[in-house]
Amino acid sequence: MIVTVTLNAALDRTLTAPNFQVGFRHRASESLTLPGGKGVNIARALRSLGQPVIVTGLAGGKTGTRIVEDLTAEGILNDFVRIKEESRTSTAIIDPTSNTQTEVNEYGPTVTARELGAFMEKFTYIAKGADVVVLAGTLPRKVKDSLYRDLVKALADYDVRTVLDAAGDPFRMAIKGKPAFVSPNIYEAEALIGHEFGDDRDCVAAARQLCKLGAGTGIITHSGGCYAYFTGDNGGEGAFKVEIPPLDPISTVGSGDCFLAGFISAMLSGKDNAESLRQGVACGAASTQKYGAGVFDPHEMKRLFAKTSCEEVRL
Repeated sequence: MIVTVTLNAALDRTLTAPNFQVGFRHRASESLTLPGGKGVNIARALRSLGQPVIVTGLAGGKTGTRIVEDLTAEGILNDFVRIKEESRTSTAIIDPTSNTQTEVNEYGPTVTARELGAFMEKFTYIAKGADVVVLAGTLPRKVKDSLYRDLVKALADYDVRTVLDAAGDPFRMAIKGKPAFVSPNIYEAEALIGHEFGDDRDCVAAARQLCKLGAGTGIITHSGGCYAYFTGDNGGEGAFKVEIPPLDPISTVGSGDCFLAGFISAMLSGKDNAESLRQGVACGAASTQKYGAGVFDPHEMKRLFAKTSCEEVRL
């Protein structure tokens, strides 16, 4: 079983507004509202791949109630701790005319020590029976940046592989807890490493540096694929570069989440490192052809998988 953690769950609205201009009134030609937050998006994609998954985290107010109800209607198993303050709403405005995407994300609720304690109890109970635990997304306000690190360390006593997909100080601190896998995008990785990457060797060296900082495997995603470095702890040491031909995206919201779901699913199915990375890239690419984070067509994913290329890189 896979457990995904979403501490800052959201209601995600995607609006299509052709010829969008700031300061003008628009009517959306299409709209889609789904429960969101990175852990939720990853769970949605995992379910599409046939993997058993449960979402836990924090959800509050009427928005939190809708998040729980809509996830249940989707058939996604969930067990959230209810909190007093209102969960956030995130809005993405897609302009198909100019092929641009504008996002407005609320900060989210403030969480009390008592509410966080209730989550820790639930998390420890659920995670004991998991094969993989995914810690993903932003933390709510007033929650210490060290929380992800504490969760990673709490799982060290169990036979559970941890996956971390975060940014900023929470990521910087949590990687020291030795998660099995980390998967920042290229901008998040540059911020952590402290410089921009110039070429393939820079990117692969950065993935390796993520492992030196504590991760068992470092994966850096970007719009055209990913770079990865595996230590001996996760199926043999090696560095890889995976690419896919450019696509015209409908929406890129949640593509990194679908990458991670595809990679985890392949890994748990016994695929080797290269094939797992290729499936991740194919899932991420397929998701750009649909509206909605964590949404993709499995048939399109299989078609795109055949177009991916993977090469081992020597450092």
